[in-house]
Amino acid sequence: MAVTDFQRVRRLGRYLREDRRRLWMVLVLLVPVALAGAIQPFLVGQAISVLKQESTFPWLSDLPVSSAIRVLVGILLISVLLRLGLQGFQSFNIEALGQRLTARIRNDLFGHAMALSLRFHDRMPVGKLLTRLTSDVNALSEVFGSGAVGVLGDLVSLVVIAVTMILIDWRLGGLLLVTQVPVTLVILWLQRRYRKANYRVREELSQLNADFQENLQGLEVVQMFRRETFNGQLFDRTGSAYRQAVNGTIFYDSSISAFIEWVALAAVAVVLALGGWMVTAETMGLGTLTTFILYSQRLFDPLRQLADRFTQIQGGLTAVERIGELLEQPLDIVDAKPVKDEPSFVRPSASAACGEVVFEGVSFAYRPDEPILQDLSFRISAGEHVALVGPTGSGKTTLIRLLCRLYEPQVGRIMLDGVDIKTIPLWRLRKQLGVVLQDTFLFSGNVADNLRLDSSIEDDRLRTICRDLGLDPLLNRLPNGLETELRERGGNLSSGERQLLAVARVAIRNPTVLVMDEATAFMDPSTEATLQRDLDRLLERRTAVVIAHRLATVEAADRIMVLRRGKLIEQGTHLELRAKGGLYSQLAELQERGLAKL
Repeated sequence: MAVTDFQRVRRLGRYLREDRRRLWMVLVLLVPVALAGAIQPFLVGQAISVLKQESTFPWLSDLPVSSAIRVLVGILLISVLLRLGLQGFQSFNIEALGQRLTARIRNDLFGHAMALSLRFHDRMPVGKLLTRLTSDVNALSEVFGSGAVGVLGDLVSLVVIAVTMILIDWRLGGLLLVTQVPVTLVILWLQRRYRKANYRVREELSQLNADFQENLQGLEVVQMFRRETFNGQLFDRTGSAYRQAVNGTIFYDSSISAFIEWVALAAVAVVLALGGWMVTAETMGLGTLTTFILYSQRLFDPLRQLADRFTQIQGGLTAVERIGELLEQPLDIVDAKPVKDEPSFVRPSASAACGEVVFEGVSFAYRPDEPILQDLSFRISAGEHVALVGPTGSGKTTLIRLLCRLYEPQVGRIMLDGVDIKTIPLWRLRKQLGVVLQDTFLFSGNVADNLRLDSSIEDDRLRTICRDLGLDPLLNRLPNGLETELRERGGNLSSGERQLLAVARVAIRNPTVLVMDEATAFMDPSTEATLQRDLDRLLERRTAVVIAHRLATVEAADRIMVLRRGKLIEQGTHLELRAKGGLYSQLAELQERGLAKL
């Protein structure tokens, strides 16, 4: 079922609950601000009436002309100062509310984006996601700060001015109010088209950011393969599409402003013509005519502001729609709700052997027409070391992602120590799994923070672990040791050094199952030999699942599992599989000749 704008705005309204007192105060101030603005044309008209000896108020008629003028000027000054003071106070609180609102929304968006599965992020470019977290949220802040509350203020001003005009002279007042009907209809018609154009602007801006982010991330490849000119042409096409989309919104925006100006001039002309005839016929005073001329101008000021704010609101509603689409994305990977009478997960005791991994009839596909794993079943005993071998695309990395519950299998189930991993809380499951990937990601910050991550380990204990893992030579090379600041993605370290830190941060967590995806691929032989001794100690009494392409690593495994096209076709020790003469034997023979990887 489609979600309407009203439902999305209402859903976002929950972010204002903590500031509802301040919001009510802002709304209450709309009336005195409107009254202070509406009384000013009336006071000017009364001043002219006093000068012409036509004042309709006895208390003004009884005063000398100079005294009456001074009283009116004093009241006018007070109304101006009161309006300015109230507007300043109101504007400050509106902006504060807008910033607090968007801060809460941005936090929720970030948390929701982090909780969404990799399946969502695989199809959502990072640049487009960043646009929703930054540009769209900023647009929402603007629409609240100067849009939504401003619209209410303009509507209150319109009502106050309309009532005042009707009370002064119902004929001219009614005439001016009738002109508002076609103006409102035309504005709404143009605003609907502006909304569609603005949505296209947001989409093109998202694509622009996505292209920019992709080129920055791949800058090394762009420069090495001299793609600057070609990629520049692609970026220019994206920029042209964005510019054309913006031109569409400018057309509708300027059309609304021009239309209101023409109608406002026509209304003033009608008031002058009809009011002048009534003054000549002595059915209306000059002061009253002056009041209506000022009101006719004031009447269209809220409309001009409404048109501008509706433009902002349409942009804000587009942002609300795009933000809502992100917040409405379902979470694929969530903790299962406990079933009544079903025993909750209990972690095995320290004395019990733990780390048994079982796949039962698991099938998985990133896309329905491209199956990756097909009816895969196997059992890894607690403490067993298993190597995964197979051609590229056989499903080795996918198997690890399923075990870590980064994706959910479409068919079958995965068991850890006899318990379906779907029933294990995510934080506990991932605490039991220690993963070292081939492409190590390091955060900006110092080395110690990247090793701790979510652990609250003391500095002395951290140094001891680093020493046991043989990291002292690396830390001694760094200018400040554990306090050395790392650039984005650890750019000031080599690939091998980043992998050393990745192994260390896994060792700190003392996992039950260790998963390694070619963890020593980028290390030189000396560093790998040093780390291998520490890895042997880390692997002791732990279940290990290792994706490896080097024959030496595979030979040391208790069992080798050979995958091809998502199916387990062979398993056994190195000698057993060589004797069979199957796929593993062929791959091993090619690697011995230096012609292929396992």
